[in-house]
Amino acid sequence: MKLLAVTACPTGIAHTYMAAEKLTQAAEALGVEMKVETQGSIGVENMLSDNDVSDADGIIIAADKDVDRSRFEGKKVLAVGVAEGIRHPEQLIERVRNALVHLAEGGSGDGTAGPARGAKGVSGGSGGSGGKERSVTYKALMNGVSYMIPFVVVGGLLIAVSLALGGEATATGYAIPEWSFWEDVFKIGEIGFQLMIPILSGYIAYAIADRPALVPGMIGGWIANNGALYGSEAGAGFIGAIVTGFLAGYLVLWIKKVKVPRFAQPIMPIIVIPIVATTALGLFFILVIGKPISWVFTHLTDWLSGMTGTSAILLGALLGLMIAFDMGGPVNKTAFLFGAGLIATGNQTVMGMCAAAIPVMPLGQGLATLMRRKLYSEQERETGMAALFMGMFGISEGAIPFAAARPAQVIPANMLGGAVAGAIAGMAGVEDAVPHGGPVVAVLGAVGGVPMFFLAVAAGTVVTAITTNALIGIRGRGSDALTPVREPVLVGAGAAGPAAAGPDAEDTRNVREAGAGQAPAAPTAPAAPTAPTAPTEEETLDEEVLSGYLTAQTVKVRLEADDKDAAIREMAAMLATTGKVADPEALVRAALAREEQGTTGLGEEIAVPHAKSDAVTSPVVGFARSAQGVEWGSPDGTRARLIFMITVPEAAAGDEHLRILAMLSRKLMDTEFRERLMAAPDETAVLSVLREVR
Repeated sequence: MKLLAVTACPTGIAHTYMAAEKLTQAAEALGVEMKVETQGSIGVENMLSDNDVSDADGIIIAADKDVDRSRFEGKKVLAVGVAEGIRHPEQLIERVRNALVHLAEGGSGDGTAGPARGAKGVSGGSGGSGGKERSVTYKALMNGVSYMIPFVVVGGLLIAVSLALGGEATATGYAIPEWSFWEDVFKIGEIGFQLMIPILSGYIAYAIADRPALVPGMIGGWIANNGALYGSEAGAGFIGAIVTGFLAGYLVLWIKKVKVPRFAQPIMPIIVIPIVATTALGLFFILVIGKPISWVFTHLTDWLSGMTGTSAILLGALLGLMIAFDMGGPVNKTAFLFGAGLIATGNQTVMGMCAAAIPVMPLGQGLATLMRRKLYSEQERETGMAALFMGMFGISEGAIPFAAARPAQVIPANMLGGAVAGAIAGMAGVEDAVPHGGPVVAVLGAVGGVPMFFLAVAAGTVVTAITTNALIGIRGRGSDALTPVREPVLVGAGAAGPAAAGPDAEDTRNVREAGAGQAPAAPTAPAAPTAPTAPTEEETLDEEVLSGYLTAQTVKVRLEADDKDAAIREMAAMLATTGKVADPEALVRAALAREEQGTTGLGEEIAVPHAKSDAVTSPVVGFARSAQGVEWGSPDGTRARLIFMITVPEAAAGDEHLRILAMLSRKLMDTEFRERLMAAPDETAVLSVLREVR
């Protein structure tokens, strides 16, 4: 029997290679020929060729991210989570014998109707960290959200920077002088915002039905975001894009099932399907969906006009709710344009309510990532920092990635915070003389009642952050993580579950190449020339072990600590003896903060704590062995006896350390290797064993 496998985890560091090694070992033990492709952070390795697939009897996909299965058409495919590849490799080899055949256009090997491409065409168990594959809906949504993130960040930050450095408050608004340098920067940022909604829609469709769905998805998203195409002053925003993305994906899947003559089959995916799907979807949105959106916009405006005589607190809360609901959609635009339109009449309090609510969503989501960091991945925290910056300049779109990824948790939290901010601003009679929001308009003097304005913004932000984290905690982190699945653009399709905690739970930038942070040595007087000497055996070992980052000085064969915190402190102190750790306490804090995000215990009595910190001047790796074992919270319940600590400077660059961690993770799955590492009597013997890590 000849089998193939593909392993992949969300960030592609440790678990990708651990699963590959476990599957390889199990295949050897069962006398099965197997080739394993790893899709890790350093790229695809051991790639499966067309000949490999042609000769294979079955394919195991052990992955927590989207893996292209079109190349496996006609083969038995079993899809599971990466944790299953580590825990139960022998069972997977047995189960793949009875898996359904993957057919890209639907249908199973016995002639019965099978899953279409959107359902991934697999059976016999599924993915996700607990052995169950995530739904098509979830994967598609996360795919779109993750592709959208760079557009949101780039567009938002360029707009914010241009407003900060080139903007000024005028009688007609907060604007940048025409024909200025900063207006050009602003326009570039606007392009990012114009593209983010079609990108969201297009890559949702792509995740469902592959490349033929990309064009209708993107054009559908563009139509959704441009209300002028269907008689509305406001587009449907990101909610409309989600709708068009799923419509495009499933429409293309349906068209794919249509039987056509053989001569027409080659042009179907590149001409016929995109044209038919794009035309049908575009007309459907313009003629059918667009009318209700326009109706909503018109009637909400009329309704708000009738609310102007009511309580200012009630009106402020209502406007805050609307501003926070869809961040650019018809509900948001209705409230904003209503407030902006009243400025000319002399009523600036309504715009004051809107201005206080506008920054609450990005500020609240950014604050949420700071308050409970362990709930968020590294990418989410970075997006949160960008959202904080955008919020300061009244760019509410900075919260869209969070709302699109977790609508059930984020949108209600945003609305509650927006209502609080609007109500406080209304109660205090805050005024805004320009059609813009956020702290920037207060700083530039466009707001009346500045102290209460900032109080309203702060209260709404805190309410949003606390509510978001509470709702995420109730729902559970596992099903909602905005987790990257395709490097380098962080494409969503699955989130790390319990077994993926550890090195995989952190962004790949946590381990980087040496040299960038090391200070130059002070000049010294030239020494007298001496004859070259051959390197000692220990020096040669040091150069070869993990690229020279681990030496006899950073090996301890007997760790004294009996708990995780103490173990990290003891290892940090050991690393400090190299002179490459300027502040051991700062390194300890960074490593412990990493542990709060998820355990770095890999199981099999292994732990790999790691940290990036300015306290480290040059990359250094340490190894310690514990006779009694240290409780590390490993997924398999074992106590860590083999502990590697990887530390790098904050500013380091490159992927050498990722490569070392990948090789180390794979080699540590070898039982005989671990036994020899445990039995090595001294530092030199340990280094000799670790030389095998390649």
